[in-house]
Amino acid sequence: MTSASSHVPIRLVDRNPAISGAEIASELVPPPQFEHASFESYRPDPDFPSQQAALERLNQFAGAWRAAQRPGGFFSRKRPARIELPGVYLDGGFGVGKTHLLAALWHVAHGPKYFGTFIEYTALVGALGYQPAIDLLRGAKLICIDEFELDDPGDTMLMTRFLGELMASGTRVAATSNTPPNALGEGRFAAADFLREIHALSSNFETLRIDGLDYRRRDTEGHAVALATDDEVARTAQALAERDHRVSLDTFDELIAHLATVHPSKYVKLVQGLDTIALQGVHELTDQNAALRLVAFIDRAYDAEVPIITSGLALDQVFGGDMMSGGYRKKYLRAISRMIALTSGELPPHD
Repeated sequence: MTSASSHVPIRLVDRNPAISGAEIASELVPPPQFEHASFESYRPDPDFPSQQAALERLNQFAGAWRAAQRPGGFFSRKRPARIELPGVYLDGGFGVGKTHLLAALWHVAHGPKYFGTFIEYTALVGALGYQPAIDLLRGAKLICIDEFELDDPGDTMLMTRFLGELMASGTRVAATSNTPPNALGEGRFAAADFLREIHALSSNFETLRIDGLDYRRRDTEGHAVALATDDEVARTAQALAERDHRVSLDTFDELIAHLATVHPSKYVKLVQGLDTIALQGVHELTDQNAALRLVAFIDRAYDAEVPIITSGLALDQVFGGDMMSGGYRKKYLRAISRMIALTSGELPPHD
């Protein structure tokens, strides 16, 4: 990759990262901002009792699972209640603490264990092949899947089969999404056999609903922050670089075009090592594929806690046309929430 140490901004479009299946697997851990997430550090909002209820239920899930791992655990007089289903599914809006709770569960679990986004697991299968990926993860005590998505019917059916095999071998699975499992795919795909696959997967999960307000938007304005001109972005990026700040500078069009040439599983390496991302000339997007790639990129920037400075249209207003009323509305809303956080200068400590 291009070095960011020459006192000038680098260009994201000059990065053409490669990533192996082994690298993907080694990175299946919670993002840096959740490195110390715990059940104790989760702060339920008293106005939304479902947050406290989900916290308590996950503690029970973890307790029963840990007891099963301890010699004689099932024969203890204080044996916890048996968990009937091998999976737990956290359903809720944006910024209510789902990822924090998921990471907290991962941290208390005994290994081997994995934590990743839906796209990271599908990328692992793509890099290794289906059976080698199964063999790699087989024997895991816990697999956490953050932001379970159904943007592609093929990927969904693949993951249904993938998780089914792992659960059959004793792996527990915890996942998050913004839609209940039995509603995933509604408004996007109509094939009855595809919906049947979704429902078969959801039957393995206990669903925990988490209501609440998006903490990322509680203390921010209604839109992402943008600088006045392209020149101002360039000057800011140059000033940061001269202070040994690792900053990238690209036009919005250049980034959008480049994202189309890089598999989303590699976006994590596009933002790797950066302190700030600078984008000039942000404007509305009308191509949905481009918009979805931008969403994936924003997710990786958010996970890596890399703030973004921009000029042009406020970044959270890029989703044009009918995008906000279409089948990917929830995904765009999550991205908007993260765009506001990334441009506000204050990245919250937990999701």
